[in-house]
Amino acid sequence: MKRFSIFFTGLVLGCAALYSQTDPLSTEAKQAWTRTIGNVVAAAEKMPDDGYAYKPTPESMSFRDIVAHTADSAMGSCSALNGERKTAGAAQMQTKAELVGALKAAQAECDKAYTLTDAKAVEVVTGGRGGPRSRLSTLWGNTVHIEHEYAQMAVHLRVKGVVPPSSDRAGAARGGK
Repeated sequence: MKRFSIFFTGLVLGCAALYSQTDPLSTEAKQAWTRTIGNVVAAAEKMPDDGYAYKPTPESMSFRDIVAHTADSAMGSCSALNGERKTAGAAQMQTKAELVGALKAAQAECDKAYTLTDAKAVEVVTGGRGGPRSRLSTLWGNTVHIEHEYAQMAVHLRVKGVVPPSSDRAGAARGGK
């Protein structure tokens, strides 16, 4: 009986802590976004200038194309949620500095979109892919898409001999380089 009482008390305290968190759904979505876009921007900064033209196969997108697509996609999705669809114009950009700037502009626009309450997160929005859905679903879709783009960027970096940011930090945390 004593073990059950300890278990039950721990369960109640754990649930209380979870429910006391303000806006847990939107907070988790913003944390995932922040981690993902941080990796993307760091990857774009780490790739040497001459690596931006690299394509692993002729059919693949170049690193430049992936960065441009990522900036334009994030800017479009997030600015639409913020009230007015915009483009980063990255598809026409050629230099690393321009493209990193476009990513950072998209990041700033998305940071505004991801700053919301759970009540606002469950509002249904229209105009995106797949028809009407909640803001939260749209934001999670954006994060998943940008994470997919980061995975492609990581392959490009590895082939060029550059450790991707997510692996670089993980190695440093384990005592590696």
